Amino acid sequence: MSDSSSADVIRTAPAPNSGPAAEAPDPRRWWGLVVIALAQLMVVLDATIVNIALPSAQTALGMSDGNRQWVITAYTLAFGGLLLLGGRVADLVGRKRTFIIGLIGFALASAIGGAAQSPGMLFGARALQGVFGAILAPSALSLMTTTFTDPRERGKAFGIYGALAGAGGAVGLLLGGILTSYLNWRWCLYVNIPIAIVAVIGALVLLHDRPGHKDVRLDVPGVILGCGGLVAIVYGFSEAEPRGWSDSLVVSMLAGGVVLLAAFVFWQTKSSSPLLPLRILRDRNRAGCFLTMGLATIGMFGLFLFMTYYLQGILGYTPVRTGLAFLPMSVAIVIGSTQVSARLLPHVAPRLLMVPGMILAAAGLGILTQLAVDSSYVSHVLPAELLLGFGMGLTFMPVFSTATHGVRPQDAGVTSAMVNTSQQVGGSLGTALLNTIATSATSTYAAAHLAAGSDKTQVMREAVVHGYTHAIWFGVAAMLLAAVAAGFMVTTKPTARGAGAPAGAGAH
Repeated sequence: MSDSSSADVIRTAPAPNSGPAAEAPDPRRWWGLVVIALAQLMVVLDATIVNIALPSAQTALGMSDGNRQWVITAYTLAFGGLLLLGGRVADLVGRKRTFIIGLIGFALASAIGGAAQSPGMLFGARALQGVFGAILAPSALSLMTTTFTDPRERGKAFGIYGALAGAGGAVGLLLGGILTSYLNWRWCLYVNIPIAIVAVIGALVLLHDRPGHKDVRLDVPGVILGCGGLVAIVYGFSEAEPRGWSDSLVVSMLAGGVVLLAAFVFWQTKSSSPLLPLRILRDRNRAGCFLTMGLATIGMFGLFLFMTYYLQGILGYTPVRTGLAFLPMSVAIVIGSTQVSARLLPHVAPRLLMVPGMILAAAGLGILTQLAVDSSYVSHVLPAELLLGFGMGLTFMPVFSTATHGVRPQDAGVTSAMVNTSQQVGGSLGTALLNTIATSATSTYAAAHLAAGSDKTQVMREAVVHGYTHAIWFGVAAMLLAAVAAGFMVTTKPTARGAGAPAGAGAH
């Protein structure tokens, strides 16, 4: 399923079934996949696992309402802003080495966070987790890319990987609820330590990688411009909810981020060793995958936010019950990714999975626009979760596989980083944007319906739910735009057609 249509990529990327790797595939590669999957699960879990634990951590450490969002933001800022650099470092020094460094660093940062005695210590630990996550995530995905090159095996492997990427957030909410209720909020961070230890041992024993590419150089101006632009935009969106979109800091950060990213793109055309080779983005299939991923996660992360508060605040669920309520969506993601997409991808074009997947996900969110204060989980939330989960499972697997297939070996790390960057920036944007829309709609509804003699508590509950449903419509729009992007941009052919030849060569 080569999606690469750039001439230089086609000339330099070996056919998946050629070379020594095809003659003697690593007999332990599937055990290696378990190690990679563990690491990816750990990174994805940490984007959501602390959400349910946040009220307990806030009370224990004396955080203010204004500062508590930094537990989430510190992680997403560092992770989303440094992913491109992490991908380039993986290309330079070798993916296995950066994979192990990322695991060890992530575990140490988790230990510091779990032992935090002040808000600042916890914020710093979360930022450090993001730094090492930015090293770990691209290394994991590029190890997948170089380990599984046979089209059928690649489909199965990326099906598992895609399922983890989609279901990990929901699993994080469940695990966070269990750990917070039965142990302590600190275990939402400590849990990473045993996972990392097992993954490091497995990586040392099972994973193999080519040496780093000595011709790769770190583009320092590119690092400053690209990472600075991403950090500014993610920070701007994260501050939009508490400060408002018209706040001078929010406007300046967003505008400054756009200017820095524009300067970054210009510099990449001049640099002899660019941080993000533009040939990666010039391939329409790869660019379509990045755009589809970013738009899809806008709606998905918005759902996590609203449903967590709806289930606990409106329906009165406990943290554990809230986590369990997300479990059907995780199961649907796994089924869509491993049992449907992974089996069909060698035989059908990726967009024939991605477009229906996004339409199903949009339909699931559409059901949630009909929520009311007295809606039941079974009649509204469950059907929406199943549709959304199955749709995301159909989509994530071909996105990961198509975006990373056929890329030049020295660009594997940075390409993998771009997939994760699309997901992270989309999630941060979705959380900030939809939350701000919901808050505004809630205030408007409350002002219009609160009157003398009215039941203030009931009106406020209705206002909150109205805010959620109003914002979810924007999530529906994002999913439908993702379907359009996949349909028009991802034109590569099935992998089984041509046995791994560059099927997307004529896609421009």
